[in-house]
Amino acid sequence: MTNTLSAFPLALALRGDRTQRPLRDDRRAQQLHDQLHQLLARSPYQPSAPLILRSSSLRAQTPSFESSELGRLRGVLVTTALRLLVNGVHLDDSFADVHEAWLSTQAAGPLRQSFELLNDDQRARLAADIRSHVSVLREHLGAIPSSWRPRTVVRTRLLLGGGALELRDEVDLVVGSPFEDVAALALLDVTTAPLGENAERVLRYHALVQTLRSGVVPLRSCLFSTATTDLWSRDVDDELLQRALADVASVLQGSEAA
Repeated sequence: MTNTLSAFPLALALRGDRTQRPLRDDRRAQQLHDQLHQLLARSPYQPSAPLILRSSSLRAQTPSFESSELGRLRGVLVTTALRLLVNGVHLDDSFADVHEAWLSTQAAGPLRQSFELLNDDQRARLAADIRSHVSVLREHLGAIPSSWRPRTVVRTRLLLGGGALELRDEVDLVVGSPFEDVAALALLDVTTAPLGENAERVLRYHALVQTLRSGVVPLRSCLFSTATTDLWSRDVDDELLQRALADVASVLQGSEAA
């Protein structure tokens, strides 16, 4: 699927028409495992500790829209809002309720400390930002039925090559089961930044890691921007997964050079 404005609920974009889904592919994951092991075996890079890759590892090294502390706080709070909305929680105040839910699960750490250090003007700006982004998310998300088995903030940690490489990932929303006869897993990431060239690599990385994690190829990988309402959706096929492998290989080559 090509770039498209989300003029319809994200819920529909995630799974689409069941009759149009390909059959479940449960063979590709092992092939990808083998290719990654071969890639690592050919690499002269011999780390003393696992080389850790995340979706952020694939981003171009340019200043980020989300690089400020306010940007990071905005991102985690909107992700918290997604979790609440997917689970049917009514938000009376889209900042106060989300902030309270976030604090209830946020241990003491740098990000919480950053929030506590905000002055009144910064807090007011953050609150206005969150209300705006959550309003967009509410408008475009649509209903996520419980029968889709929605899971929010799905974290993955995979060790490969005898521990030489560690793939880490976090997807805001995963729906569907890996055990259906047709491809059913769909992945959604929500960002408060405009989508750019890095988004393609992030979509591919999510698809690759989820294939390795679940043992089946996902139906599609999606990224939605609450800043612009753009939705990028990619059906996952072998070409996309091979490009994801090439992305990982490029990062490995950069590590070797370093």
